[in-house]
Amino acid sequence: MSIDKPDDVRVTEVRGERVTVYELHVGKGDMGKVIGKRGQTAFAIRTLLNAASAAGKGNRSILEILD
Repeated sequence: MSIDKPDDVRVTEVRGERVTVYELHVGKGDMGKVIGKRGQTAFAIRTLLNAASAAGKGNRSILEILD
């Protein structure tokens, strides 16, 4: 995945008791590239995130992609 504005990318972690939300902020125009064709890239990122959280404390992880 190649985006146009890498300096605009940041991740914010919001922790709750049972859920951790990761907010992926991307630059204007890069949303489609991060989501990917038919959502495949976003699905792959979410799959990795869920696998990592399952290996840890077992808390649920959610990825929100924001522009």
